[in-house]
Amino acid sequence: MPGRLEGLEGLDWQTFLGLPCPMPVLNDAHAALLGEVWQGAAVGARNVILLTLGTGVGGAAMVDGHLLRGAIGRAGHLGHICVDLDAPADVSNTPGSLEYQIGNYSLAGRSAGRFTTTEDLVRAHLAGDGFASGVWLKSVRALAAGIASFINILDPETVIIGGGMARAGDTLFEPLSRFLDDYEWRPGGHRARTVPARLGEFAGAMGAAARALDLF
Repeated sequence: MPGRLEGLEGLDWQTFLGLPCPMPVLNDAHAALLGEVWQGAAVGARNVILLTLGTGVGGAAMVDGHLLRGAIGRAGHLGHICVDLDAPADVSNTPGSLEYQIGNYSLAGRSAGRFTTTEDLVRAHLAGDGFASGVWLKSVRALAAGIASFINILDPETVIIGGGMARAGDTLFEPLSRFLDDYEWRPGGHRARTVPARLGEFAGAMGAAARALDLF
């Protein structure tokens, strides 16, 4: 993310750490996906996507056992797909991105200033606040539309949902499953598994370890 990681942009890790060989670098979502495939929610899977829901929406994808990195390493920015052309642009200049539609950073705008944290929004939804329920379920519906699109493009066997919002449990996963019943293309009755991440804050560290073991 140029302009957002001052001090890390252009840093030569090999020189900085005084190492005799190049030091491979992963972003947090790529590492988390590798961790979940190695020791977490998708052990043994070869076609997996991961979404981390929090301030924004991070992501990563694995196809046929290969982590997708792309030409400059930005592959897997799943949060930056457009799900609403008429909504404001996000940090990547994508209008109405999935990140905008469900990320915590945009909640005040999406809720007319009533809520600033998704935790408060979900609490109000569970308490029967109709307005809060409308905002929350619209967010989850956007997530389902995004996941259905990723399934069409990448054909994963497993979709992992992590990040702070995954702690909402059934409040997230039950409506998400209902919306996916409407949106997901299921040839021959096949459906992708949508599951919560298991490794929590250790996913990135586990994935970095898995990558190191694989490389060295």
